[in-house]
Formats: sequence, C-alpha cells, structure tokens
Amino acid sequence: MAKIPGNNSGRGQRDLRVKVKTARGRKLSSTLWLERQLNDPYVKRAQVDGYRGRAAYKILELDDKFRFLLPGARVVDLGCAPGGWCQVAVQRINALGTRQGKKVGTILGVDLQEMESIPGAEIHVLDFMEDDADAKVKAWLNGPADVVMSDMAAASSGHKQTDHLRIIALCEAAAYFAFDVLTPGGTFVAKVLAGGAEGELQALLKQKFTKVINMKPPASRSSSSEKFVVATGFRG
Repeated sequence: MAKIPGNNSGRGQRDLRVKVKTARGRKLSSTLWLERQLNDPYVKRAQVDGYRGRAAYKILELDDKFRFLLPGARVVDLGCAPGGWCQVAVQRINALGTRQGKKVGTILGVDLQEMESIPGAEIHVLDFMEDDADAKVKAWLNGPADVVMSDMAAASSGHKQTDHLRIIALCEAAAYFAFDVLTPGGTFVAKVLAGGAEGELQALLKQKFTKVINMKPPASRSSSSEKFVVATGFRG
C-alpha cells in the first residue's frame, strides 16, 4: 500500500500551513496578515460554524466562564459590526424562542455603520455617545439592559501607546453608557488593551460593580495585548 504523504503512523493527514507570496503592490504587513488569517484555526471554525468572524469565540468563551448571556436577557452590543457577538447572543439568550420552556431575550446591536441583518437581533445605526442614545436604547429595549458588551477598538495609529489610550477612552465611554442603561445587577463586558493606563477605568468599575475581573480568552491571539474586563453586579 502506498504511504500517504504527511501521514504519521495512521494518525491522520498533516494540516499543511498555507504560505502567501508577496504580490506586487501588497505591503509585507498585509501579506503577513493574510497568511495569519488563512492559518488561524478560529477563522476556519467561524467559517464552518457560520459566524461572521473569529471574535464570536471570544464572547462564547467569556460567557462560558461568567454566564451573563442567559435566556430572557436584554443585551446591548456596542459597535456590533460585523455581527459575530450578536449571533452568539441570539443563541444564548434565546432571542428566536427556539428553546422551549426558556425565556425569550432581546439583543440590540448598535453601530455607526449599517450592517447586514441577523435573524433574532435588532440592529440600529447609532452613535452611542450621542446625548440621547441611552434613552433611545431603553426605548428600543422597552426597559433597561441586563448586559452591555463591547468589542470596539479605535482605528490603529501604529503607535502602541496612542492606541492603548484611545481604546481605554472608548471603553470608558462605553462604561458610562452602561451606567445609564443597565439594570441593577447587570453586567458590563468590554475589550481593553494592556498598557498601564487602565487603572482609572478599573477603579471606576469597582465603584459601580460588585465584581470586576480581567480575562484574556483563548480565542484572543497570544500576540495581541487585548484583554476583556467583565464587571458584574451593577450597583445601580
């Protein structure tokens, strides 16, 4: 019998790494990004599972640990495009009512740009930093939210410290929005970048929530400085 190339003692065929050649006009950084995407197991899983991006697994892993996306929950996803977090929330909060005997939840996604619809999710074009954004969101939810979550990141400047300060400022804005729309006992989840300027944000959240934990989910690339803050038990 002919031996299968790459087969190791019958344990299965080797998963070959995809190499990307630098095309004319393409920067080296773009080539490396494309190669990383093609070889990322979470990207491949997202394609198989029907998620709009690998980020879906970050919120899945966070929720597996902290259990905040419960059936019947009212959830706000800030900066929701491309929609992976909304897709996960639809399943977990039973927004489509497919899990009999469980409460039906609501997931509201807001973003500055229009996004393709997601069954079970309500999507709005909205700048959450507008003066009346909190009132609009509570009206759309028909009440306060149980969860406010954000995977937002400011556009990269290429300067690590500047990018860190920008995302901390964005996370603080999301936190103040959460203070306005969360129900007592609610949860706030947001992406931050490690870098030393998040101390004031952590102190602020500890004043407003009974428990504040930082976690880097397995789906976050090891080379990334991102982590997620999960604040539970909003004091109201």
